[in-house]
Order: sequence, then C-alpha cells, then structure tokens
Amino acid sequence: MTSTTIATTEAGRVRGVAKEGVATYLGIPYAAAPVGELRFAAPQPVPPWAGVREAVDPGPTAPQRGANRCAGIDMFPITGAEWRRGDDFLTLNVWAPMEGTGHPVMVYVHGGGLTLGTKDAAVYDGRNFARDGAVAVNINYRLGVEGFLAIPDAPTNLGLRDMLAALHWVQANIEAFGGDPSNVTVFGESGGGIAVACLLSSPLSTGLFARAIVQSGHGSAVYPVAIAHRLTRKIAELLDVPATVAGFRSAPPEAALAALGRASRPGTVDLRDDTGFVPGFGLTVINPVFGDDVLPLHPLDALEDGAGQEVDLLIGTTEDEFNFTTAPLRAVLAPTWLARLILRRLTPEADELMHAYREQDRRARGGVVMSRILGDLAFRGPAREYAGAHRGRTFFYEFDWDSPASGGRLGAAHGTDIAFVFDTLPSVTGKRGILGTNPPQRLATRIHGTWLEFAADGRIPWGEYDAHHRRVHRLAADTTIDEAPILASTMSSTRATARP
Repeated sequence: MTSTTIATTEAGRVRGVAKEGVATYLGIPYAAAPVGELRFAAPQPVPPWAGVREAVDPGPTAPQRGANRCAGIDMFPITGAEWRRGDDFLTLNVWAPMEGTGHPVMVYVHGGGLTLGTKDAAVYDGRNFARDGAVAVNINYRLGVEGFLAIPDAPTNLGLRDMLAALHWVQANIEAFGGDPSNVTVFGESGGGIAVACLLSSPLSTGLFARAIVQSGHGSAVYPVAIAHRLTRKIAELLDVPATVAGFRSAPPEAALAALGRASRPGTVDLRDDTGFVPGFGLTVINPVFGDDVLPLHPLDALEDGAGQEVDLLIGTTEDEFNFTTAPLRAVLAPTWLARLILRRLTPEADELMHAYREQDRRARGGVVMSRILGDLAFRGPAREYAGAHRGRTFFYEFDWDSPASGGRLGAAHGTDIAFVFDTLPSVTGKRGILGTNPPQRLATRIHGTWLEFAADGRIPWGEYDAHHRRVHRLAADTTIDEAPILASTMSSTRATARP
C-alpha cells in the first residue's frame, strides 16, 4: 500500500511517498540552481518555499552527454546518463525507514568520470539500504566544464564544493528523515570514489562525516592548477571566448559539452607533469585540482600530514578494473608493440612495465598485458597507495566475482560491484546487463550487509590495512590475503609535482 509522507527541511516542507516501510523523497534541492550569475560560482543556499513541495520526481540532471551502450552492454541502469534539462539540478534523493530515529546515514556520490551520470540511475536505488535500517541519500553535482574546469577568476573544484554543500544539508536536515547527523558515511564509485577520496583529505570536510567508502577510486587523479589551466585555455580556444568566468558564461552548456568532447580526444591537450606522467591516467581530461582551499595539498600529502585520520576508511577495487574498456578490443590490441605505444602516452615507464608484466605471464598477449597494467596503474595501485597514506582505521577489499557478460571477457571489471553494494541485482541483470543473467544474490546480500555494518558503527570482518600488513579481503572468495605490492604502483610516481 502506498501513502504520502511529509518532512520539514530548513527551506520548507517536502512531500514524499511511503511504501513497504520506506519513505522516498526525490529531487529535494540542497543548493540554489547554478545558472545565470551562479553559473561557475560556489553553491548558494536554497531559497525557501511556502507550503509543501512535492518530492516525487527526481528532476533535471547536470548538463552531460550520455554514454549508455558499450560492448553490447546496456549502461543506462548504471550511468543514467542523459541530460534531463532544467535549472534546478543541485538536488538529492532520500530513502528513509518509516519507523525510528537515529539511523545511520549513507550519502552516495555517483560515478561517471566527473563528466556524466546522475543520482537517479536504477542501480543506485537506495530503498534497500532504508529497508535494512539506514537513511540513504544520493546527490547530483556539477559535472565536466560546469563543475571541474579550473577557471582563473572562478572558484575551483565546484563539483566538490557542491558535494560539501550537500553534506552540510545532511547535517542540518537529516534528523527530519530519521537520520543521525553524527553518524554519516559518504561513499562513491569511480569518479564518485575519486571525489570521496578528495573530500576525505579536504580541510573543508571536517565534521561532515564519520566514515568514507572509496570504490574504484583514489586521491591521485588530481592536477596541479597550472596543468589544469592548459585544459581551460584549450576549451576557451575551442569556444572562441576568453578564459574567464564572463567568457565561459557566454557559452551555452551545449557548446561547452561539445568543446570538452573535442578537448578529450587523445593528444589534444598535454596534461603530463614534469616527469612525463599523466595524473588523470589517460581516462579523462577532467579531474579535481589541488592548491586551493578545498584541496590545499595533493590528497596523499594531506593524508600523510594527518588529514582525515578521525574518519574510518573502507577502500577497494575490482580485480579486472580495465577489462570494461579493453575486453572488446583485445583482438585489435593483441600486438605487444601497439599496446606499448598506447602506454607510452600515459607513462614514461611503459617499456619497463610491459617487460615486468610479460615476465609474470609470458603467454599473455599484448592487449591482455596492457589491460592488467592500465588497471593497476589507474586504479589498483593508487588505491593501495591511498590506503597506505591514511593515518586512521583503514580496510581494503577487492571485488573478485567474474561477470559472464561480453562473451565471458568482462570478468570483475570496473562497475561490476555496484549492484552488489546496493543489493539491486535485477537492475543490471539480463542478456545486455553488465552482470549477465544469473548473478549470485547470496554475494549481494553479504556485500550489502558489510557496507551497512561499516556505516552503522565501523565494523569490518577482516583486519586493517597498513604499511606492515597489506590485508586485502577478496569479497567473492570471502578470504583475506597479505598482498604483495602492485607492480605498477612501485614503478610509477603519482605525485611527482605533489606540493604546489
């Protein structure tokens, strides 16, 4: 049976839907619409409203260009990537238990490379967290040019500032939904994981959350402001506008999206640091920057200085992170010389890495070796480096269930863990689903429960990760190993220009 339910926020009352013990509120604004004079400005408070605001529609999304099909897999349930137009997109969804108060709060930051995605993707549905006793919150934030372009006369890291504004909203309002503002866990995957890793190291996040979960993310995909300005100048050139706030405000979002797409083509903008390394690992040209008030230091340096040590951290990766990108292309990338050429665009140690990884498995073809190197270089190695730098309680996992999708080549690829965390397997199951036709519900129940227990009180059923004990818990195998260092992380520097 479905009924309505009302909660009172600082800006006004909102009406949601109650069903099967869960109250659902969609599209609640946490900041003013970032348009007009507020475009490329720090997030501002929500104007209050009179009466009761309906919270039954998710509303618009941040401007983006969708990417919803890859290797025959339907990605829309994961990315939700479409631009639903409208000004008021700095909003959040809340799923809350109908009974009780003081519930733990789980705030999710969606992925999508910081250029696409939405809080509303089917796989992120938070009702099962609420069913099991937590208040779940999903947030939108500014993406791409609007959220992460470093414009010299504008605040930097606007997307991160949006997330901070959402977390402040949670502190001020979540009790009205039965949540405990002193027991907040922020978590995210991929670009959302990178964002959470940055937030954990930011002085502006102090007191906003007690725990953090970083899924397939880390703190190394950040640029010094000087390198980020290269992209700013290029996009301004493509738009034929000055590289200023006024210049970028004169370009409509559609034009900015097109310019970002052109600037993202390989070789268009040189984002290498002084050592020849690409801080973004070649995955995207858009990333957070450090050297401002949000990230005064490179996140690894900040962690080593003690930032975030009061926050419990759960961090991990999938076993085959890069398979999603390379599995369909292995035949093309089979020659070792071609794989080596591609790697040289990302790291000056390409030849050494190819040799070292070929020594591990001499029968592996070039495309397979490249996939392993890129997965370690862009995800698995930096995540472990981040875990080692964190001075507080730290726990590491690896998702190791092999998806049969893409002809059995996908394996435990990037993004295959999300539905297990949210316990939303049906949303990505089927002939074109990322998890194939019969993913194991028992594993989803266990992983979902592990995330819930961690959010409730920091419990994790395996030992901590530190410099002396590199404990990694393999989720599907349900076993903890003491892991040897990842080759790519021992050979490549991720912060040669770390301190500005």
